[in-house]
Amino acid sequence: MNISPDSFDQDSDMSDYTTFSHGLYIGGKWRSSSDGRVIEVVDPSTEAVIAAVPDATLADAGAAVDAAAAAASGWRETPPRRRSEILRRCFELMTERAETLAALIALENGKALRDARGEVAYAAEFFRWNAEEAVRISGEFGLSPSGTNRIVVDYQPIGICVLITPWNFPAAMATRKIAPALAAGCTVILKPASETPLTAYALAALYEEAGVPPGVVNVITTSNPGPVTSAMLADPRARKLSFTGSTGVGRVLLAEAAKHVISCSMELGGNAPFIVFDDADLEAALDGAMIAKMRNAGEACTAANRLYVQAGIHDAFAEGLRERMAALNVGPGTESDTECGPMITRKAVDKIDRLVQDAIARGAKVLCGGAISEGRGYFYPPTVLCDVPADALMAHEEIFGPVAPISRFEGEAEVIAKANDTEYGLAAYIYTRDLAKGMRVASKIESGMIALNRGLMSDPAAPFGGVKQSGLGREGGQKHGIAEFMEAKYIAVTM
Repeated sequence: MNISPDSFDQDSDMSDYTTFSHGLYIGGKWRSSSDGRVIEVVDPSTEAVIAAVPDATLADAGAAVDAAAAAASGWRETPPRRRSEILRRCFELMTERAETLAALIALENGKALRDARGEVAYAAEFFRWNAEEAVRISGEFGLSPSGTNRIVVDYQPIGICVLITPWNFPAAMATRKIAPALAAGCTVILKPASETPLTAYALAALYEEAGVPPGVVNVITTSNPGPVTSAMLADPRARKLSFTGSTGVGRVLLAEAAKHVISCSMELGGNAPFIVFDDADLEAALDGAMIAKMRNAGEACTAANRLYVQAGIHDAFAEGLRERMAALNVGPGTESDTECGPMITRKAVDKIDRLVQDAIARGAKVLCGGAISEGRGYFYPPTVLCDVPADALMAHEEIFGPVAPISRFEGEAEVIAKANDTEYGLAAYIYTRDLAKGMRVASKIESGMIALNRGLMSDPAAPFGGVKQSGLGREGGQKHGIAEFMEAKYIAVTM
């Protein structure tokens, strides 16, 4: 199979991505898998096959590590200013081609175009932010307490990084890892989700155009992720694993990485509480709930998974949310008027419905939605449930869909206990007009990130990550994100 994908430009249409065979991107070259097998990519809106990408083997994984190793020294020695300029160019190209990239994301992921546009803008920002961080990597210099020597600390690239990203944000989850790794001077191998590989390959072509040297970024897709990932981690040249995905898979990868003492960053599952106190601004809380719940149709680790509303405002909030959710336009992500697209797979739809039916069986009331949509495509209607009991499965599992379960609470201590009654600790939302109360509650919520009177918390300038079973390490932020891809080297100097 001869694979030579054309570079895309600002005016290209979607046929550029769906008519050519995408190759594995290894060492700056496009190639087929070593055994010629491919993975079909499905449009979740229609269930139609839209493309096929190579299915990487263990040999292909080894070739990717070889390419990253061959490029490592040159990229490490590239002056920070030059690395910064290349990253800045990546930002500029992504911004110029935002509409094309958004359309591609909407096609293969199914998310509404408005969400896809937001993702592209967010994804591009990681390149701009880390372009600025690349030239600000500094060390430390001090006198030892004994006074006998100077302490010099130098921060150096950690080495070859294996990056594994999920399907729900195919651009942003990749750039959030690639940008700081490149800024630090590391070379990388990206393994995107097999459900949404087209965005990763489109971005690989963009990186090349921006000036990223061959082998610095490598992209491989596989239907056999366990063995392929294990093969890369077993190579002593690989020194970093950064994974975004489920807690279950994260535990498996941590165990695998431990065999080889590889540094790990893990952004795992969430079970975000969305807390609305009686004194909250009702309309602001409803606005925030729609963002926190329905961004990417609920397919986000930071999505509001449990909505706790104080008794005095409960009924008004529930009715307001029902009206807004019921009014959403459900349809293919590529259509301009769509507000809620399909889920990623039929399996995802079935899981959502299982959780909804379990809650109903335990006494929850359906205010809107609550049943699988008929016809082609992996659609589930925006759903609001109230009186959801604490023992409902959805109170303990990520829903990852357009379902808002509301539970009533009476007091502050009660809701804090409910919010913390989970193994997860990624994100949480609090609405109150009393700033002192908001800060007090935020300090007691076991979560890596809190949005206070906001429905959105993600920002490239802020550290993203969780506590408990929601992960290890941070992505983004001042120094936090880039530090994950660096090692501190201490040098004792007698002067």
